[in-house]
Amino acid sequence: MSRSSSRRGTEAPMNPAVTPHSDPALRRRVAVSSLLGTAIEYYDFLLYSTMTALVFNKVFFPDSNPALGTIAAFGTLAAGYVARPIGGVLFGHFGDRIGRKSMLVLTMLLMGASSFLIGVLPTYAGVGILAPLLLVLLRVVQGVAIGGEWGGATLMVTEHAEPGRRGFWNGIMQMGSPIGSLLSTGVVAVVALLPEEDLLSWGWRIPFLASIVLLAAGVYLRIGVTESPVFQAAAAEAEPAPRIPFVAILQRPATLLLACGIGIGPFALTALLSTYMISYATNIGYDRSSTVNGLLFVSTTAFIAIPLFSALSDRVGRRPVVLGGAIGIVILAWPIYTMVDSGSVPLLFAAMVLGQCAQSAMFAPLGALLSEMFGTAVRYTGASMGYQFAALLGGGFTPLVASALLVGGPDSTPLILLAVGCGLVTVLCISRVRETRGADLHSAVTGAAVDTARPVPSAEGSGH
Repeated sequence: MSRSSSRRGTEAPMNPAVTPHSDPALRRRVAVSSLLGTAIEYYDFLLYSTMTALVFNKVFFPDSNPALGTIAAFGTLAAGYVARPIGGVLFGHFGDRIGRKSMLVLTMLLMGASSFLIGVLPTYAGVGILAPLLLVLLRVVQGVAIGGEWGGATLMVTEHAEPGRRGFWNGIMQMGSPIGSLLSTGVVAVVALLPEEDLLSWGWRIPFLASIVLLAAGVYLRIGVTESPVFQAAAAEAEPAPRIPFVAILQRPATLLLACGIGIGPFALTALLSTYMISYATNIGYDRSSTVNGLLFVSTTAFIAIPLFSALSDRVGRRPVVLGGAIGIVILAWPIYTMVDSGSVPLLFAAMVLGQCAQSAMFAPLGALLSEMFGTAVRYTGASMGYQFAALLGGGFTPLVASALLVGGPDSTPLILLAVGCGLVTVLCISRVRETRGADLHSAVTGAAVDTARPVPSAEGSGH
């Protein structure tokens, strides 16, 4: 076999004639509805994270000293992440067996309702210990819903898209991340202008209540979307599906572990740049408005970078783009935190933007990549579990670990090591995954879209 043929053999075979896809108008509706679902997810994520750093340690955990109160508040953030894999398994099971669409309507309703109800919760001063317990309960419900949302949304986009543009359409969906973050940051920036007494009394509730607008638009669009053509084609052929997709995934765990490892880097970096950056920056002397405004720069950068990196992954492949971002954060972690520690607001903004560029390169191709790593019969479950376990380990625990490491005082060294370590995990895992760009989604069998032992032959290499 020639060298060029061998290199092509590391890519999944493209067969546009076999993989079914939908018409352009429906494809756009699917992408926009998935974008809104992702926007709600990230609106809720960043909103809760920001309020955790600014408000919740005071209104739900007031009896703790400031450091322990922050740890307790970030603990409730982690509780939502712990629930995400449960949602991935639950909604993935039914999504793989009865369809994607119905599960996605349900996940969106649960996400939006949980966020709205957080906005009407009583505080610790009103009902005592019941307040943080209710907060944790709603975070768990929200986490379960989010656990099923991303996998279903990215599958709907991927399975409706034409093979050569899956990265692009997933990039449209992933743009919901900066849109949700921009909306959240903008609303928080406004309420943060309130006197602290008003912010702690009623101002923090406004952003949670406002999420109902996104929910209404998202549900309206999602109800009008048809079922995935790939899922319908598989169902029409009456191919035997696993009774329990979760068990089928665990029978070939390497793919799941690699999917999880790939996602740890971008999620950890998101947590360090947004969730924990507010807490760290204010502790070393930056004012609250400067750190919140920094998040606006981060979200704007992501809004531009995500579609560019997504489209790039359609041209050069998923692996090079993700690998470039992961290596980038390994190299840039020390310069980024050196700029943050300088005390200069412009350098703080520059550091956050630089980190976001690396994060976007890792995150943008993730939807297409994880969808292409699993077969139709287990794709919802597999993609959801890989993504949500990565979210739990990379995004859920990173702020908690960072807070615990810095109890004795602000020091960026543990944060640098944390960023480098998580970036290296992504480097190692993406290096073990063969290229999936252009894979035939309909013919992919359970767990075979990625094989860590040997490449799948291309059509040319197999002689067909």
